[in-house]
Amino acid sequence: MESLDERMERLRIREEDLEERFVLGSGSGGQKINKTSSCVYLKHLPSGHEISCQESRSREKNREVARTRLCDHLEAVAAEAKLAAARERARRRYQKRKPSRAAKARMRVAKQHRSERKSSRRKVVGDR
Repeated sequence: MESLDERMERLRIREEDLEERFVLGSGSGGQKINKTSSCVYLKHLPSGHEISCQESRSREKNREVARTRLCDHLEAVAAEAKLAAARERARRRYQKRKPSRAAKARMRVAKQHRSERKSSRRKVVGDR
């Protein structure tokens, strides 16, 4: 299991790129939560992703959890981008493929059928 620092290094997240603020907590927990600034707000400036964490009453624990969540989020975004690129490559490959012999035969039959239908719409000549 890689450490948080190694993970941040792999994802190219630098501490200078993070905007970190500590805000008053809210929600259940009463006075212990609401009067301390243990809720961590983290913003990754290059990507613009924002994370807030109030898991624990400990500010340090919340800082670690917020960074972990940021790493999770950026990994998910990267994985989705990779999947979308693969999907696009597959779509292009599918579009470029040549039709099979059977598909060509079906197209010929459909074209012949359409031609016959259109020829029946022509004016009849010489039949009076």
